[in-house]
Amino acid sequence: MTWKPHATVAVIVEDDQGRFLLVEEMSNGKVVFNQPAGHIEEDEAILEAVRRETLEETGWLIEPEHFLGVYTYKAPSNGATYYRFCYAARAISHQTDSLDTGIIAAHWLDLESVRNLGSRLRSPMVLQCIEDYRKGRRFPLDVVVDEQT
Repeated sequence: MTWKPHATVAVIVEDDQGRFLLVEEMSNGKVVFNQPAGHIEEDEAILEAVRRETLEETGWLIEPEHFLGVYTYKAPSNGATYYRFCYAARAISHQTDSLDTGIIAAHWLDLESVRNLGSRLRSPMVLQCIEDYRKGRRFPLDVVVDEQT
């Protein structure tokens, strides 16, 4: 059997009121909350995946500013291993209200509201990434070498 990990991106976007951009979506028949996130497509630069996933899931055009880290998660629901390249970005402008299939809505939530979602978070990585961001975890974008760029 061949092991096939999933390469994904996630984005922390904080507005000037201290709220974070989250996505309300359907996953395995449940409504959950996540950062704008998704799989990196074949031949796609990681930073392009960051921009694309955020636009598709929230309608927001963003610009990545920092790399936060690679987060590993083995989902108990399907046993899949996910490698999440997490970035911090600034919101530039809202472009569209047309969102990907499975996305219910995009929300701006303060940290306490995110914490209160508890088991409604798609994975523990959602809060962990925000907490790391709030603690000041930041790396330059060029720490990730991507020959697609």
